[in-house]
Amino acid sequence: MSEKESKKGLKGVWTLYTIQDGKIVSKRVDCPKCGRGVFLAEHEDRFTCGRCGYTKFKR
Repeated sequence: MSEKESKKGLKGVWTLYTIQDGKIVSKRVDCPKCGRGVFLAEHEDRFTCGRCGYTKFKR
């Protein structure tokens, strides 16, 4: 390991989805160009798609 400590903790699919009214709902935003199943990465000031490069800025 390097000088920095590695981040430890469980991370899984259950952190990306919630259950509302008996249905599974994604917490992330889908890419409007790529369609369902491709999510936008959340940065400090924008959302970006790693597949097509689409960027949506936060206001």
